Amino acid sequence: MERIVEVEKFEFENEVEKSLRPSVWDDYIGQEKIKKALNISIEAARKRSEALDHVLFFGPPGLGKTTMAGLISTRMEANLKVTAGPMIEKSGDLAAILTNLNEGDVLFIDEIHRLSSAIEEVLYSAMEDFRLDIVIGSGPAAQTVKIDIPRFTLIGATTRAGMLSSPLRDRFGMHFRMQFYDHAELSKIVKNAGVKLGKECDDKAAFEIASRSRGTPRIALRLLKRVRDFSDYKNEDEIFIKTAKEALDELGINEHGFDEMDIKLLSLLAESGGKPLGLNTLAAALSEDSDTIEDVYEPYLLANGFLERTARGRMATHKTFEALGRPSTPNQNLFELE
Repeated sequence: MERIVEVEKFEFENEVEKSLRPSVWDDYIGQEKIKKALNISIEAARKRSEALDHVLFFGPPGLGKTTMAGLISTRMEANLKVTAGPMIEKSGDLAAILTNLNEGDVLFIDEIHRLSSAIEEVLYSAMEDFRLDIVIGSGPAAQTVKIDIPRFTLIGATTRAGMLSSPLRDRFGMHFRMQFYDHAELSKIVKNAGVKLGKECDDKAAFEIASRSRGTPRIALRLLKRVRDFSDYKNEDEIFIKTAKEALDELGINEHGFDEMDIKLLSLLAESGGKPLGLNTLAAALSEDSDTIEDVYEPYLLANGFLERTARGRMATHKTFEALGRPSTPNQNLFELE
């Protein structure tokens, strides 16, 4: 069963999400520091009539990396080609993509950390020298063919920056970490999306949806669509705070954005008597894969102080007990990082 607060995109969401994305730079809400830095680089590149330097975005899913790439290409008045790391299986696949680019085009590679080392080797010369070095044949008869390609901008996106090789990471001229959004930013996103969906949201309802969206626009838009269903069922002209609360409570999303799985995880930590629990222990107790816990459940809980990683395992924090409405354990010093 899919979690409604799942940060990964559901298969059926592609087209709907595209329609709700901002189409112009000024409509992109949040990530202000990144926008400011990119704006300067884009304007400078346009004045020089050059391609923008290569850009790497990293951070949790659902924070707008793909949207930002699309807006960059629009600002640069360039074509955008989109692909993903797992889709490029052979060096010939990458060569076909690169040789079909035009001068100044933007190539966006999602999940770039999943490129194989052989593909990365081809990408190095393409990024640095705008040239492809392709080996034809094998053994003594092997030959290296050099093909010049147009100057282009590569935008890479990854949720696992640590898995990116140093040589590839170093070839990106700009590195940006996408941050979780605050409630005010998400409220604006929800209100704008409500207009596009034909169902306006009042301020209080938009803030209620935003506050339960785990700092992630993708989740905010997903919750908005579900709340809209409740509002339509009640024949309301717009989404009001009462309906928003009823709908979100019915969906099992509490005021912190926790669903049943988050509460189970935090409850296990709270019930451990202040002792750290190992990742494998948590995985076994929750009947989940350890990678899923690390990649899906933990980022939001860590970023918001509901969870601590120590050398001996995961631990509950003061905020965990407050969120669960439980008294803290007497051994407060156990919550300090060791």
